[in-house]
Amino acid sequence: MTIARSSHRIRPFRSWILLTLVVFGVVTGCAGTRGDYEVELVTPSEFALGPEDLLRVTVWKSPDLSGEVTIRPDGTITMPLIGDMPAAGLSANVLAKRISERLTEYISSPVVTVQVKDVNSYFIYVLGEVVRPGKYPLKSYANVMQGISLAGGFAPFASKNKIKVLRNVSAGAEGHEKKRQIEIPVHYDDILKGTAIPGNFILRSGDVIVVP
Repeated sequence: MTIARSSHRIRPFRSWILLTLVVFGVVTGCAGTRGDYEVELVTPSEFALGPEDLLRVTVWKSPDLSGEVTIRPDGTITMPLIGDMPAAGLSANVLAKRISERLTEYISSPVVTVQVKDVNSYFIYVLGEVVRPGKYPLKSYANVMQGISLAGGFAPFASKNKIKVLRNVSAGAEGHEKKRQIEIPVHYDDILKGTAIPGNFILRSGDVIVVP
């Protein structure tokens, strides 16, 4: 995976952009004064599971332990014998390994597979000067330009080189994490030239593209 690192000083939004974001319910306060961020420039090799994703869990030679399960809003699933366990943020392969580890308390050498039957957790927002602003549920990863394309492209008076992506990231020590919002700048002309930093990066679920 290719990672680009950068930092950007956040500037106040115009009042009309803030109003639009509040209407869509995606901003609960202003962003911090400075954001450090990492972005993925190529599609991740494995999909990160999230709430409402439908999974098929198969335990070899154990039909009573196999079946379909939906990740709950709190990011957990419930399995026979082992009860609740975290699933959101993991790949299907990692989740299968953790289920297998838990099952070793009850059966010998369990073989577990996890298949994603339906993706419901991945969505983005595109707001501002685009043809069709709104929320867009997706079934696969998309980059910034693909996200804008889903919204019908730029409106006539869009400021293409002042685009921002708003992203909620975790801050603080593990177990005491809090969410904070950062801004990632997007310069359309530089993307076309191939000189953009951070570039045409992959969007994460919940990202908000704002086109002034």
